[in-house]
Amino acid sequence: MSKRKSKESISTNGECISQVQKMLRERLCHHYATGKLFGTEQQYRHLLELLKRTTVHGESNSALIIGPRGSGKTALLNHVLKDLMEIKQVRENLLEVHLNGLLQTNDKVALKEITRQLRLENVVGDKVFGSFAENLAFLLEALRKGNRTSSCPVLFILDEFDLFVHHKNQTLLYNLFDISQSAQTPVTVIGLTCRQHLSVDKTVQDVLQNLFHYTKDLRSLHLLLMLAVSNVTVHHPLITASDLQEASRQYRMDSKANIVHGLSVLEICLIIAMKHLNDVYEGEPFNFQMVYNEFQKFIQRKAHCLYNFEKPVVMKAFEHLLQLELVKPIERPSVRTQREYLLMKLLLDNNQIMDALQAYPNCPTDVKQWATSSLSWL
Repeated sequence: MSKRKSKESISTNGECISQVQKMLRERLCHHYATGKLFGTEQQYRHLLELLKRTTVHGESNSALIIGPRGSGKTALLNHVLKDLMEIKQVRENLLEVHLNGLLQTNDKVALKEITRQLRLENVVGDKVFGSFAENLAFLLEALRKGNRTSSCPVLFILDEFDLFVHHKNQTLLYNLFDISQSAQTPVTVIGLTCRQHLSVDKTVQDVLQNLFHYTKDLRSLHLLLMLAVSNVTVHHPLITASDLQEASRQYRMDSKANIVHGLSVLEICLIIAMKHLNDVYEGEPFNFQMVYNEFQKFIQRKAHCLYNFEKPVVMKAFEHLLQLELVKPIERPSVRTQREYLLMKLLLDNNQIMDALQAYPNCPTDVKQWATSSLSWL
């Protein structure tokens, strides 16, 4: 066989392989639009207008398409792209990059796939880049033709978007969104995910904020979410804000909250003093002397006759809270540090304290009022 025939054979085989790959992608990844869409007319118009502003006017944008699996997210996007390609200007200039969080499992693999789909392997060659951002910027710069409006717009479609969020440092997402907000090559990033984002709900935000104030341990978040997920059934397939509220209530029903019910009034007062210090100093550590001073202000204003304890007695009550692990030192005690000034942290959040006070037997009214009062004691 001659060299010419050999080259022709290789070229033919290469085209066949490309066609097979294209067909497999269409069948496996559903990269084709069939039939007619129903019930998504508003989303269709919004997405089409968004992409037109990028492809026709050179305006960068980003959007996230959220919905359960099989709800038509990919079908909606493909219908929009199909109609968009009927515009000659778009058909000749638009570059598409399709990434999938199940396939591009890290940013390095994603960058190689971006280079391949943009057909810039030869441009990159053996160049060495100092960072991911430099590499991505070089790729987009290679596509530039004149000014922003005449440059080739690039559409990044990130399927299984939530998986890209788990990449180390989120370098890919950070740089893509950074470019979409800058005056560089017109870029639009479209994410598709079946992960429902409850985080916009105010109730959910309050639950997560309270947990964050209580502990920064990731295992506590896992426990809270596990309690919420355990409510998912066939008839209740999605987690709701009320599920997280109930999970938070169950999570707070721990031994520490129950211990508060058996404390003395003096110990309750010290916990309330620590609560006020947390509110004033936004969770910063405190020491016994600060707690004692706060307690003394309460006594002098409201309860001079009822709770006039000597300082050693107050110190003993504080040490009892330490033994019960309701208070924890954040530093190791040293010979130089007096125990009155050893930095501490309260292991109860405000909700636990207030719930415990409501259930506390015969809690004095002035103590309850102090707990619910503003920060005017300071």
